Amino acid sequence: MNYILFDGTVRNQLLPFTYTRPVADIRVGILTIREKWEHFLGFTTTTITEEYLEEKYPMVELESNILINASFIPSENLAGIVENLTENQALFFEDEPIAFFTTEGQEVDFETFEIIQYSHDDVLRIEHTWDIFSKNHEAIARDFEMLTKERTSQAIPETTVAFNEKQIFIEEGAKLPLCSLNATDGPIYIGKDAEIMEGVMIRGPFALCEHATVKMSAKIYGGTTVGPHSKVGGEVNNSVIFGFSNKGHDGFLGNSVIGEWCNLGADTNNSNLKNNYAEVRLWDYETEGFARTGLQFCGLMMGDHSKCGINTMFNTGTVVGVSANIFGSGFPRNFIPSFSWGGSAGMTTYKTNKAFEVAKVVMSRRNIAFSETDAAIMEHVFNETAKWRKG
Repeated sequence: MNYILFDGTVRNQLLPFTYTRPVADIRVGILTIREKWEHFLGFTTTTITEEYLEEKYPMVELESNILINASFIPSENLAGIVENLTENQALFFEDEPIAFFTTEGQEVDFETFEIIQYSHDDVLRIEHTWDIFSKNHEAIARDFEMLTKERTSQAIPETTVAFNEKQIFIEEGAKLPLCSLNATDGPIYIGKDAEIMEGVMIRGPFALCEHATVKMSAKIYGGTTVGPHSKVGGEVNNSVIFGFSNKGHDGFLGNSVIGEWCNLGADTNNSNLKNNYAEVRLWDYETEGFARTGLQFCGLMMGDHSKCGINTMFNTGTVVGVSANIFGSGFPRNFIPSFSWGGSAGMTTYKTNKAFEVAKVVMSRRNIAFSETDAAIMEHVFNETAKWRKG
């Protein structure tokens, strides 16, 4: 069977993260949504996404295909129903399709399909940017169970203090001397060749992905994911940091999502609670206004390749687009468009030739090339977001 993940109706609600990736490649929990589906299905997947992303994330259609809405996080039960769909069957959750069976070139009309309603209580769906961190506790727990089933953890070092050891899993090559791991409130997963330096205190649920690092004396609270090859220091609470990003120094990050190839300067802090304890609103790219989140705690959403200087302060509910460069004193605006350069004193346009030079250097340090395809994607984002920039 051929499985294809599609963005669905929530793609614009997940900007700026979906400017540079399909919905399927958002990381929540330990794995990306794509990796979760591929684990349960036992097959690789391809993608239906925006046209400008297709070269990097192509779609392969065969004679028989099952299309899957990538905003739904699979459980073993859900994946089992999806892989058993047959021709002209569709699986729905309320009014939203989860998955459906099609043949090559078939025009999809759900009125002609047999509709199966998914009525189980294990639905976990990412519909908004803030869902990535607010549902991360449960996503980590699910991934932990899936990845560690019938496997044996590496031994916890004698010098490491551990609570509820059965909920701690350490992959091969991980280093964690002289730290504290408390899995009382949720599991702790330490990925392959990851490192937790001396004096670190971690509360689960927590995921440290392969080759990632937690720096000395960091304090990490539950619901936090540090993606592959990322580095984290200071204080972090209920946040998701995608791969290849750095928050390497002191400073607070809470209830936030940080994309790939980002860097937070030393002593960067974000607010995650308004002074009047009111509901936090976040910039909505589709309505071009500020959307209600229903959350009292909500911090920073930062798109890929964005960076900030030392001592940067982000206000509650700040959205930073792709490849922005923020610096200076005071609080910058709580919506910073992609390819912006500056801070509270004002913003100018960060030209693509300069941004691409930085991206090439940053990625080459991890032995990854900034390709012509990457440049074309970024150029498209630059043009699409021009209407929000001034100067």
